[in-house]
Amino acid sequence: MIKVLFICTGNSARSIMAEVLMNHHGKGKYQAFSAGAKPSGEVNLLTLDILESRGHSTNNLRSKSIDEFNEELFDVVVTVCDNARESCPVWPSKTDVLHWSFPDPAAFEGTISDKKQFFMDICQDVERTINKFIKDRG
Repeated sequence: MIKVLFICTGNSARSIMAEVLMNHHGKGKYQAFSAGAKPSGEVNLLTLDILESRGHSTNNLRSKSIDEFNEELFDVVVTVCDNARESCPVWPSKTDVLHWSFPDPAAFEGTISDKKQFFMDICQDVERTINKFIKDRG
């Protein structure tokens, strides 16, 4: 099983989406986790709404610090925002470190309808990127 860690700043939206979607689309070949460089302490409610509306379980999702994973070995570490990329710790040389930059849906301002649409757009972008990653890796 290939272990993947997704990191963003707050671990409330993008990295949570990536964790759930990689575990779903990875079909047992990938085991995904997520963490934040400066975790917000809670998963954004719109993240939960979007994932649940797409049929994904959100049980046990929580905002976690990268410190929880200091002793873990990962095959792949992916930063999903520019801030996390800059604060990402150094990983062993055998760890494949990637960067996928997605806008922060939690920072989006607008009506609730606009916010929901932006979260959905980001979720779809994350999903496309994960599916391409899985396809490219074989």
